[in-house]
Amino acid sequence: MKLGWQAVKILALAAAIVPAANADYWVLIGTYTGKGSKGIYAYRLNTDTGGLKEGGLAAEERNPSFLAVHPNDRFVYAVSETDEGGAVSAFALDRAAGKLKLLNRVSSRGKGPCHVSVDKTGKVVLIANYTGGSVTAFPVKEDGSLGEATAFIQHKGSSVDKSRQEGPHAHSINVSPDNRFAMAADLGLDKVLIYRLDATTATLTPHDPPYARVDAGSGPRHFAFHPGGRAAYVINEMASTITSFVYDAERGALSGAVQTISTLPEGFKGENWTAEVVVHPSGRFVYGSNRGHDSIAVFAVEDGDITLKTVDRTPSQGKWPRNFGIDPTGKFLIAANQNSNNVVVFRIDGKTGKLTPTGQEMKVSMPVCVRFAKAD
Repeated sequence: MKLGWQAVKILALAAAIVPAANADYWVLIGTYTGKGSKGIYAYRLNTDTGGLKEGGLAAEERNPSFLAVHPNDRFVYAVSETDEGGAVSAFALDRAAGKLKLLNRVSSRGKGPCHVSVDKTGKVVLIANYTGGSVTAFPVKEDGSLGEATAFIQHKGSSVDKSRQEGPHAHSINVSPDNRFAMAADLGLDKVLIYRLDATTATLTPHDPPYARVDAGSGPRHFAFHPGGRAAYVINEMASTITSFVYDAERGALSGAVQTISTLPEGFKGENWTAEVVVHPSGRFVYGSNRGHDSIAVFAVEDGDITLKTVDRTPSQGKWPRNFGIDPTGKFLIAANQNSNNVVVFRIDGKTGKLTPTGQEMKVSMPVCVRFAKAD
């Protein structure tokens, strides 16, 4: 029996919310260099036990502050976050040894590249240039290396905070579950800009509707789709909130903000800036990091897999948790504490979503990104 497009999509979405089977994964750590770090580091995670084995320096690279892993787990892409002329590098991953071999490096076409992602087909790499306020697309060659940019879009405008929103600051770019659209959260514009993605030509085209708004002065930073395909979440750096959107997959539209919830406890008076937002592979929980409060906020997903309910706020066991990742099995969350130079492993309670430190901790200078690649 031949399945229609809608049936295929429903089956794909159902498969997406089943966590991966147990396996070993390389935990790849992106860093800021100059204070002890030399680039990207690797640790081998056993998802049966939660044990970690140090792999050491995987590759030397200047300020590889954000990483992305190809769908085949054999290639890794890293930004080089500088304002002198940013770049993105392609690496081949030795899945047995956890080492990265440089394939090539190309210009990001903008200053301060801070986020990189790979589309679902593995044919396109997307970059957000924070300082330059732009997004760029690159074709992926058969050997994993990158071609020159095939799309470049300069964002324009500003928002209400003249100290931080004087112009555009693209902070992330993520591909929709069906690979038809790319969403770029721009901190300077208080918008999530929406682009049509053509993976065959590695191009981006402004969409209609062209964007979704968050509250003025919020500063949208990172973005995550719910694996069920009906919702998306934006973490707002300046407001310390997460905004939930209904996602219309047919139209490629974020249909209005249905909820904005604080990542902080009531009465908190200190300074805080949020950083990362991640949806658990099961789709049952959403996590966000607080820099200042130094915690991971835990939320349960409810009301038709869209809105959030606060569950907990767990100390990150360090300072300035800039980024974190959840391993593909959904058992462990690994947090990178930039200002205390440590990466900490937490076990995830599958029923409540709550986090418990496992006692596993890695010392890494200025860790700022956590990504997983399957090991051989």
